[in-house]
Amino acid sequence: MTAALEASLARIDRLDPRLHAFTEVWHEEARARVDAASRLPLAGLPFAVKGPAGIRSYAARRLIAAGGIPVGATSVPGPGTPWRTWGQGAHGRTVNPWRPDRTPGGSSAGSAVSVAAGMVDVATGSDGAGSVRIPAAWCGVFGLSTTAGRLPSPDRTGLASAGLLASSAARAEEWLTHLLDGYAPRPARLPVPAVFSPDLGFARVDPEVAEVTRAAVDRLVAAGAVRLMPGSCELLDPAEAWSAVRGGTPGPSTERIRDANDRTLDALFARTPLLLTPVTPNRPHGHDGPGDVHSTALTWAFNLSGHPAASLPAGFTADGCPVGLQLVADRGRDAELLGIARALEVCLPRSQPIG
Repeated sequence: MTAALEASLARIDRLDPRLHAFTEVWHEEARARVDAASRLPLAGLPFAVKGPAGIRSYAARRLIAAGGIPVGATSVPGPGTPWRTWGQGAHGRTVNPWRPDRTPGGSSAGSAVSVAAGMVDVATGSDGAGSVRIPAAWCGVFGLSTTAGRLPSPDRTGLASAGLLASSAARAEEWLTHLLDGYAPRPARLPVPAVFSPDLGFARVDPEVAEVTRAAVDRLVAAGAVRLMPGSCELLDPAEAWSAVRGGTPGPSTERIRDANDRTLDALFARTPLLLTPVTPNRPHGHDGPGDVHSTALTWAFNLSGHPAASLPAGFTADGCPVGLQLVADRGRDAELLGIARALEVCLPRSQPIG
């Protein structure tokens, strides 16, 4: 796959000075891996790794062992800001490839941009509150956060799960076969029974984001891919509980919120395999920050509960910002979730690489 590697490196060299997705690019190191990688299952396909330590992550080591070639480290948030929906690349602040005046999301910022711009088909990420799903949604690519504990967590609290960002769910599944022990693809049987919750019972969702995600769900229903089940999913706002766990100060209120939400989700997944929501309550914000809106409002509940969750491109707002549809499955059902995502993505508009 020398041609694929050279095309990837050439595209990075051409586009990254404008997009700032990478902190380092490993031209010669990548080329030196070609001969050995070509004899392995991934046959030298290029991928990107999240952050300066990404090359040492469990996910990167597994993908290298399967014949993937890491081409560089992608941007993550730098110091000096309390919010994490941005990135700092070697050339400057990471920009959203669809709207350079907007953030790509984070913390897997550069990973999402590298995939959205076609610099690589796959990049590693980690998701402690939405750090894979949010940038995937805002950059118009597929993103997966795996079941908690399925892969080693990069976070001492266990909130963060390893994940992938990819040009499609089908592409992600090719790599997951080599990343997750015992992974076997499980094609979905259509229509998939699903519950749609526009706000999880507490979030204030931008009307246009709500409209785009609702239109995507309606399209899936019309295509015979999804059968909506009666009812919704209303959770307690997890903000307080997530912050307490992340800060190492959980208390009775933390357990009350977690227990109540776990009971609600257990009951939901006992009757349906899929929950659908928007990924974020807001569209990509400017580079000055999100203001008082929690971009994580609809994602971090599933970091607390440990469920696998994915972001699937759902469409665009009128001002050209991508919107993500969140797919959530029961714990341990990563293969089923990927099979569902593969079936659903063919019914939704696909985002073409930028640049």
